[in-house]
Amino acid sequence: MHRLPFFTPLIAAWMVAVLVAGCNNSSDPEANSATGAAQVTVDPDEPISVTATVGMVADLVRAVGGDRVDVRQICGPGVDPHLYKATRDDVQTMMNADMIFYSGLMLEGKMTDTLIKLARGKPVIAVTAALDDAALLEPAEMSGHFDPHVWMDVSAWSQCVDVIADELSGVDPPSEAAYRDRAETLQGELSKLHAYGKRVIASIPEDRRILVTSHDAFNYFGRAYGLRVLGVQGLSTESEAGLQRINELVDLLVNQGVQSVFVESSVPRKSIDSLVEGAHSRGHDVQVGDQDLFSDAMGKSSTYEGTYIGMLDHNLTVVARGLGGQAPADGFQGKLNK
Repeated sequence: MHRLPFFTPLIAAWMVAVLVAGCNNSSDPEANSATGAAQVTVDPDEPISVTATVGMVADLVRAVGGDRVDVRQICGPGVDPHLYKATRDDVQTMMNADMIFYSGLMLEGKMTDTLIKLARGKPVIAVTAALDDAALLEPAEMSGHFDPHVWMDVSAWSQCVDVIADELSGVDPPSEAAYRDRAETLQGELSKLHAYGKRVIASIPEDRRILVTSHDAFNYFGRAYGLRVLGVQGLSTESEAGLQRINELVDLLVNQGVQSVFVESSVPRKSIDSLVEGAHSRGHDVQVGDQDLFSDAMGKSSTYEGTYIGMLDHNLTVVARGLGGQAPADGFQGKLNK
């Protein structure tokens, strides 16, 4: 499956109400000409005004951009981007921005119309646009579209850093060296986090490496770190889990002796509670993880868990400890709230 360049997929998505990833490479005159997007000129004495849709994107932009960017984030802690529709204030924020970065791969589906319109006048960039299709998961239930939750694999999400550095350099060439330096530093930190994740998840006894969560946001996580992952709901949280799915997972919990399941911070916990109650009715006690996992949104602003590294450090550490592995309670950098 091949993605079309820039916003052709978004235009198609507009017609069929499905957002397929697109990107605007502001340094590509042909792409800009084809979509009517204007070249951006930034004031070298003022920060570049950037809007980002989700925290996982916003945090990378802040890390690469440093003091040259002023980043506004649309979806905050606990907000589900699958269901979020931009408000009037959000649209105004995006209109006022010099650039917009978003995740792509259908994650921000309800913002489609807004992104299409704004792409006519400024760079609107999907950070996942440069990822090789071979690195993406394409579940059968997605009808030919990719799983958008790429950030759950730290090594894959690290590749998005170069896209951000490229785009910022394109509108602000004098600062390119600084963007490249910060991107390299960030990728080094992400490489260490990825290695930490592989190590602590590998410490879980092999027969206990089953991760059951609220919805299918953890497939890349499972592939990267060696877990079997099962979500109560599908990739999007738009539809509720059916009784058949609940019963199938209860059977698995009982038959496999699964001891722990996990709630996500941006998804209501009622489906997980249904699993626990169903297993209990069959004589099998299952614990709910003592801390929620972060899936489609990061932790609270101004906390370590409110950064991308902190978010994944939290998930890796909580899952490892919750499933019987060995990981320090304060995590990869000794910064987690215990």
